Amino acid sequence: MLSSSLTTVKSLPLKKRLCFMLKLVCFVSSVLLFCEFLIYYVVIFQCQWPEVKGGTHTGKKETSASILKAMVLADTHLLGEIKGHWLDKLRREWQMERSFQTALWLLQPDIVFILGDVFDEGKWSLPQAWADDVRRFRKMFKYPVSTELVVIVGNHDIGFHYEMTAYKVNRFEKVFNFTSGKLITRKGINFVMVNSVAMEGDGCAVCRTSEAKLAALSHKLNCSQQKPSNSNKRCSDVEKLPASEPILLQHYPLYRKSDAECTGEDSAPPEEKNIPFKEKYDVLSQEASQKLIWWFHPRLILSGHTHSACEVLHAGKIPEISVPSFSWRNRNNPSFIMGSITPTDFSLHKCFLPYESRVFTIYCVAGALLVILILAHFQLLTPPFYFAQRLISKHKAV
Repeated sequence: MLSSSLTTVKSLPLKKRLCFMLKLVCFVSSVLLFCEFLIYYVVIFQCQWPEVKGGTHTGKKETSASILKAMVLADTHLLGEIKGHWLDKLRREWQMERSFQTALWLLQPDIVFILGDVFDEGKWSLPQAWADDVRRFRKMFKYPVSTELVVIVGNHDIGFHYEMTAYKVNRFEKVFNFTSGKLITRKGINFVMVNSVAMEGDGCAVCRTSEAKLAALSHKLNCSQQKPSNSNKRCSDVEKLPASEPILLQHYPLYRKSDAECTGEDSAPPEEKNIPFKEKYDVLSQEASQKLIWWFHPRLILSGHTHSACEVLHAGKIPEISVPSFSWRNRNNPSFIMGSITPTDFSLHKCFLPYESRVFTIYCVAGALLVILILAHFQLLTPPFYFAQRLISKHKAV
């Protein structure tokens, strides 16, 4: 049977063979185009900016011009030259680039926040490797002039506390214009950037500088929120800021025992939820967490680091959202946060990216179908597939 089939293949006219090859190329190209490009548009197109009201008691919707549209993601972990395999880097960076660029094009945010661990090996990369990582980051996460990008520092960018040096911190600050204790105010909304790696509380040089800036900013914000009748001499010479309660942006989450109370399809796996968190490693210490809450009385805290989603309430009223990793290397279902924010209120919505398992399923199904089509065309199918072979033969006869 095999010899007769090979004879049949050779006897096919050249035109028909070329036509069949063209159909196969079109099929394979279509699958690649969908899985590597169009699927990001299909999935992210379903995400919409959440609505936000002007205030708790007004019940009126804000105008679009007064709402800040903020996109928040975390833990991109661009692989370095030491641990990053070239194929892994190629795949993950393409996925993140397509997701980010598609989201910018479809959603058009005003500002994008990346909550640390931009790089995977920033904590030990040499100058040349660092420059290469920065170049790749700028290519992947390029953005239009209508959008602002703000990057927070993480432990993989400068090292854990005892790996952190002034050189690594300055290197990061120079590239991303980041300073712990820096205030960003947009449309009357205050965002406070925190170097959570420097909240060790042991008085190290970087820690002292960081905490001093945070304390000074806390004083400014507290003075700005006081009513004029209650102003005192301590606030008389302080630069006034918008009176809006701030939003904290940091890499480490505030202290919590574990992820046991976290829910949702992108929370930590069940086998990891009850593992106790280590202070100053998985989360900030209780002391540092209380200090930040006492300093800023934030209305919202956004953090990363755990690679999984979680929502907790601190002091019974301050919500903290832990944003999952944006990289498929860390999870099957990456996502980012879409926030509609005003000086008095906010509304958040999660936008999931394509599930990698579903992309692989599409490739497997397409691959199996491709094999069946090839075998059927050359009449090499075994008895269970004769039906498909007869259909193709009838189609060719027509």
